[in-house]
This record gives sequence, C-alpha cells and structure tokens, in this order.
Amino acid sequence: MRGKVGGFKNDRARTHFLAVYDKAMAELPPASETRDVPTRFGTVRVYRFGGAADKTPVMVLPGRNASTPMWRANLPALLEHRPVLGVDLLGEAGMSVQRRPITGPADEAQWLDDTVAALNLARVHLMGVSLGGWTAVNYAVRRPGRAASLVLLDPVFTFAPVAVKAVLASPALFLPGVPGGLRRRVLSWISGGAEVDDSQPEAALISAGSADYALRKAMPKLITDEQLRALDIPVLALLGGRSVMHDAARAAARARNLLPRGQVELWADASHSINGEYAAEIADRAGAFWDQI
Repeated sequence: MRGKVGGFKNDRARTHFLAVYDKAMAELPPASETRDVPTRFGTVRVYRFGGAADKTPVMVLPGRNASTPMWRANLPALLEHRPVLGVDLLGEAGMSVQRRPITGPADEAQWLDDTVAALNLARVHLMGVSLGGWTAVNYAVRRPGRAASLVLLDPVFTFAPVAVKAVLASPALFLPGVPGGLRRRVLSWISGGAEVDDSQPEAALISAGSADYALRKAMPKLITDEQLRALDIPVLALLGGRSVMHDAARAAARARNLLPRGQVELWADASHSINGEYAAEIADRAGAFWDQI
C-alpha cells in the first residue's frame, strides 16, 4: 500500500522542497485562511485569498509538479473579480498529503469532491491549467452539481492526446538523477522557449517538485466524446497556439464540436505556459465569463 502512494523521496528532499515552496508562497498575496482538508485519499491543502465575499469563489488547480504558488502572476488580477481558493493537487508535490492509492479518474474526482464538500461549497467555479484543467473536467463530468463553470488553460488529456514529443521529453521532469540543466531546458521548451532558471519562483517550484517528489498514481485518461457532450455547464477553454503538449488546433476543433456550452479560443501566441504569459488578459476574460453565469 505504501509503495503506491506518492511522497517526498527522503527527509532531505522534503526539507529542500519546503524551503522552495515557502519562498514561492511569500511572493503571493497573503492567504486569509489555510486549511488541511481531510478526504478519503489523504489531506488536501487549501488556501483562501480575499476577493468579493458575496461572489461564488474560484478554485484554482495547478499543473503537474506545481502547486498553489504557481499562480503568483494570476492571483492579484483574479482577486479583482472573485475570492480564490488555491488547492495543492493530491498525489503531487505540495502540501497535500496522499495516504491511499489513487488508481484512476474516479479516485481523482472523489478526493476533489470530498474537498469541495468539506469546504461547504454549494457551488464553485473551477480554473485549471494543464493537468489542473483535466482535473477540473474529470471532476465536473464524474461529480456534477457543485462545479458552476470551468475555465481551462491549455488543459492536457482533455481535448486532444498529449503529443508524442512531449511524452518522450517528460521523463526529464521526474526521473531521478536527471541533471538540473536538462530539466530546465525541458521546462523552457514547454514554456515556449522562455528562459527558465531557479531565480523564478515558479520554475524553482516545478524543478524542486520534479526532483524531490515521487509520483505514484495512475496517468490521466483522455476525456471521452460522451463525457464532453454531457458537460452541461459553461466552459471557457483558452488554448495556446504554440503549445508543445498537444495539437492545439485539433484540440480547439474537438472542444467546439463537443462542448454543449463551450466558449473555445485559440490564443495564437500563447505557449503551454499561457497562465503566466497572459495573466491579466486571462483574469479579464474569465471575469467577464463568470459575470455572465
């Protein structure tokens, strides 16, 4: 059982990651509340950040090997529109602690549903980037009712398969012994060629998560046509035209064809790191989207 549960590789790795995480968190607006929410698969770290208290909050879900601090560029602008709940994905590097195996999409939906229920949220908007986008869609199709809407930022495993070149490059982000320079080059490639170094809080966070944490859970499964057709809530999908993770044009076409209430936009100059590249624009677009619901 223990071997099927993700965790830090050793005490030294955990200490190193915590130092990077705390430094990155210090760059965020102060959280008004921090909770470790019990679920049947472990405890989930949730931060609450300001915003208009009378509006339905937005829960932000990060990408792989990331966590709440990756939203540094986004939070100030998002808080002009809504309260924000930052979640560290269970089974990923962060402050959430996995205690039971996560064996597939049903388990992923269950721990998130446990989290939303424990927070007493009757309704919540979900915003997810990359793997966080898949997490949001998987939750909404398997546990309908609480998700008021979805904002998806270049989600993987959602509208198109992951590109072969991305699959081949991904081991550099999590296998032990990979030189830091190679890991940074892969992160730069994913980020559309932007220079990446550990002086950037988000880059340092992802690099530390990749090196210090051992993922032990099932890979996501591509969201099916039937699931997308059944997703009867408003969905705003913003896809990066320069994303290396999938064929963005193919993803956009499938999303437009299948989503009953989808608004699908292909942002030609954006990479897979769309959330950091267009933080203000995303907040404005998402704010207008939420106000229409």
